[in-house]
Amino acid sequence: MEVIFVLIGVSLVLAITFLILFFKAMKDGQFDDGYTPSVRILFENQPKKSNKDQPKQSKSYE
Repeated sequence: MEVIFVLIGVSLVLAITFLILFFKAMKDGQFDDGYTPSVRILFENQPKKSNKDQPKQSKSYE
């Protein structure tokens, strides 16, 4: 039964360690996205126009 208290203590120490490492990595900018903003301009999304907004094309047979 005493081993459960040891395991709880060890798990708390591990959890706090990983939490500290996560915040340290976040502060250092490891999760910043440096690639997507430079590529986003190449794939610019244009708003879709409905058929009502588009002008009617005249048919030319020339």
